[in-house]
Amino acid sequence: MATLSDIGVAAAINILTALAFLIAFAILRIQPFNDRVYFPKWYLKGVRNDPVQSGALVQKFVNLDWRSYLRFLNWMPAALKMPEPELIDHAGLDSAVYLRIYLIGLKIFIPIAMVAFSIMVPVNWTNRTLEHSDLTYSDIDKLSISNIPVGSDRFWTHLVMAYVFTLWTCYVLKKEYEKVASMRLHFLASEQRRPDQFTVLVRNVPPDPDESVGQLVEHFFLVNHPDHYLTSQVVCNANKLSGLVNEKKKKQNWLDYYQLKYDRNQSKKPIIKTGFLGLWGNKVDAIQYYSSKIKKLSEEISAEKMKMAKDPKFIMPAAFVSFKTRWAAAVCAQTQQSRNPTVWLTEWAPEPRDVYWDNLAIPYVSLTIRRLVVAVAFFFLTFFFMIPIAIVQTLANIEGIEKAAPFLKPMIEAKAVKSFIQGFLPGIALKIFLILLPSILMLMSKFEGFSSVSKLERRSASRYYVFQFVNVFLGSIISGTAFQQLNKFIHQSANEIPKTIGVSIPMKATFFITYIMVDGWAGVAGEILRLKPLIMYHLKNFFLVKTEKDRKEAMDPGSIDFYTGEPQIQLYFLLGLVYAVVSPILLPFIVVFFGLAFLVYRHQIINVYSQKYESAAAFWPDVHVRIIVALVVSQLLLMGLLSTKGAAQSTPLLIALPVLTICFHIFCKGRYEPAFVRFPLQEANMKDILERTREPNLNLKEYLQNAYLHPVLKGGDDSDSDADAEDIELEPTLVPTKRISRKNTPAPSQKSLGSAGPLLYDAQGITTP
Repeated sequence: MATLSDIGVAAAINILTALAFLIAFAILRIQPFNDRVYFPKWYLKGVRNDPVQSGALVQKFVNLDWRSYLRFLNWMPAALKMPEPELIDHAGLDSAVYLRIYLIGLKIFIPIAMVAFSIMVPVNWTNRTLEHSDLTYSDIDKLSISNIPVGSDRFWTHLVMAYVFTLWTCYVLKKEYEKVASMRLHFLASEQRRPDQFTVLVRNVPPDPDESVGQLVEHFFLVNHPDHYLTSQVVCNANKLSGLVNEKKKKQNWLDYYQLKYDRNQSKKPIIKTGFLGLWGNKVDAIQYYSSKIKKLSEEISAEKMKMAKDPKFIMPAAFVSFKTRWAAAVCAQTQQSRNPTVWLTEWAPEPRDVYWDNLAIPYVSLTIRRLVVAVAFFFLTFFFMIPIAIVQTLANIEGIEKAAPFLKPMIEAKAVKSFIQGFLPGIALKIFLILLPSILMLMSKFEGFSSVSKLERRSASRYYVFQFVNVFLGSIISGTAFQQLNKFIHQSANEIPKTIGVSIPMKATFFITYIMVDGWAGVAGEILRLKPLIMYHLKNFFLVKTEKDRKEAMDPGSIDFYTGEPQIQLYFLLGLVYAVVSPILLPFIVVFFGLAFLVYRHQIINVYSQKYESAAAFWPDVHVRIIVALVVSQLLLMGLLSTKGAAQSTPLLIALPVLTICFHIFCKGRYEPAFVRFPLQEANMKDILERTREPNLNLKEYLQNAYLHPVLKGGDDSDSDADAEDIELEPTLVPTKRISRKNTPAPSQKSLGSAGPLLYDAQGITTP
C-alpha cells in the first residue's frame, strides 16, 4: 500500500522539478540576450530598451554583474509591488480580475485548511476502522472520513464543518462578486473611448430586392434611429482573401530567411526541393522560387479583391452600426428592432481586436444546426474519452494492480520505482492525454459560429470544465474505485457494493495529490520558464531578424488563455471543496498551488502577456457559477458518503445545504450579473456628457469610419491592400433609397424633412430631396 513516505518521495520529485524551473528562470531572465523573452510587454509599450547596446561582445549575451545573481529572486517581491489600480491601467481589467480567481482560492482555502487540520484531521485519525478492514488503503486514507466507523457520532463533526465551509465560501463569493461588479462598472465609466462603446453588431438583415445590404442597413437605421445613427460598415466574406494574405506572409518569411542566408554567404545560392516538406522534388533556386510564389499570390489577392468589390454575394447580411452616443448604442443593443424577432438582431459589438472575422461570414440561420452538431460531438468526445482515462488511473494504485495481476508484482516492487509511479507517472500521463483537448474544444466553438474571440474562449472554457468534471474528477473516482476494489467486488454481495464505493471515494485523494503536484506545482513553474518562446525567439532572431520591426515581431508575449487556464483552476476549487470535509490532506497542496500560481501569473501579466482583447471581466459570472457547482457537488457527495456510513440521523440535515447554496446563487445572479450583460443607460449618458464637455469638437465619424473594416482590407501587411481596399470599402457617398413606398416611416422623420420625392441618404445621415 502507498505510505506517507511514498507521497513524500513524490512530493520531493515535484518540488525539485518546480524549483529547477524557477531557478532556471531566475538565471535566464537576467541575461541580456533573453531580455525580450522575459519582458516583452515593456518592449511593446516602448518603455524598455535592450540592456546592453555597447561594450564587450560577451556583455551582450551574458550578465557579468555578479551582484545581480545574488538578487536573482527579487522578481518575487517585484511581482507583488504593483497596486491593483495601476495593474488595471497597465494590463487591463481582464488580467487583474483573472488574478483575483487565484486570490479567491487563497481566501477560501487557507481558513478552511486551518479549521480542517485543527478539527477534522484529529477526528479522522483517532480511529482504527481501516486497520480492521480488508480494504486497500494508504496511510493518508487514515486522515479521511473513511477511517470513521459506521454509525459513529463523529459524523456530526463533518456535518457541522460542511455548514461552516459552505457559509465561508458563500461569504467570500458574495464579496468578490460585489467587488468585481463594481470594478467593471468603474472601468467602463473611466476607460478611454473605444469603438465598441458606440457600435452594435446587427445580424440576420432580411433580404430586399430593391436595396443592397449596405443601403438597407443605412435606410433602416436612419428611419428607426433618425437622431442617433452615424455610420455603418457591412460585413464581407473575406475568408479566402485572408487565407491568401496569410499564405503570402508565410512565403515572405521564407524569402526573407533565404535572402538573409544568401547575403551572409554570397558564394553559394540557397537551393530547396519543391516536394513535400522539401524532402524530395526538383531542386530550384530558393530566392527565385519564393519570389515567383509571392508574385503569383499578389496577383491572386488583387483578383480576389476585385471580385469582392463587384460581386454582391461577398456581402453578408450583417453589419456594424455606429451611433453618435454611447446612450444610443446601449438602447439599440438592448432592445428589439423589428416586430419580427428573428430579423434585425442586435448585440453589443465586440471591440475590434475581439472580433472573430471568419465566423461573421457564417449565415445566421445555420448557427442553430451547427450548435446542435457540436453538442452531439462533445457528448461522444466526453464519454468515449473515459476509456483512456480509466487506463491511466490503473497507474495510480500499485497495490490494486498487484491484487488484480499478481505477476506484475516483482517488476514494480522496488521502492524507488513504486514511489516514482505513484508520485509522478499518473499525473503526467493524464496531463499528456489532455494536452490536445483545449485545441479540439476551441475548434468546436469556432464551428459553432461565435462572433468574438472572448465568446469562443468562454464557450471552450465551459466545455473544458464539463470535460474535466466528468473525466478527470468523476472518471478518476469511478475507474479508480473499480480497479482498487476489484477483488472485493467479486467476493461480496450486491447490496454491499454501494457501501464499498462510498468508502473508496475519499481514498482517491492520493491520486489527486499527485495530480495537483504535477499539473499545479510543476506546471505553473514551467509556465514562467517560457521554454518554447525562448527557443523560438532565438531561432527567429538568428535566421529571420533584419530590422527592429522584425525583432519586435519575433517576440511572442503570449496572453492569458482563459479557455485552458480557468477550467484548470476550477478543477482545484472542485477538489478543494469536495475533499475539505472528506479528506483534508489535499488542502495544503491546493493552497500552495493557488499561492504559487498567483505569484507567477502576476509576474507574467506585468512583464510578459499582451492581451488579445479586453472584455471588462465579462467572464466573471462563469467563474462564480462553477465554484457554486463545485460547492453543490461537494455537498451531494458528502450526503452520499454519510448515507453509506450509517449516519441516518445527520444525513437529512445536509439536504438544506444544496438548497441554500442554489438560493444564494439565484440572489447573486439577480443582484450582480446584470452588470456583466447590460450597460446601464445612466452610466452611458454620464460618459457622453463628460466627453462632450471635454471634447466639444470631436469628429466621431472619422474615428469610427474604418474601426470595423476587415483587417485584411486595412493594409499594412500587404503592399497593395491600401489601394484595393478603396474599391471595396463604401465611402460616404449619397445612397438613394429605391423604395417606391415609405410605409416603414409612420410620419415624416427629421431626416426626411417632409419631402415626398425619393430621398438620398449619405453615411452621415444627411438627406436631400
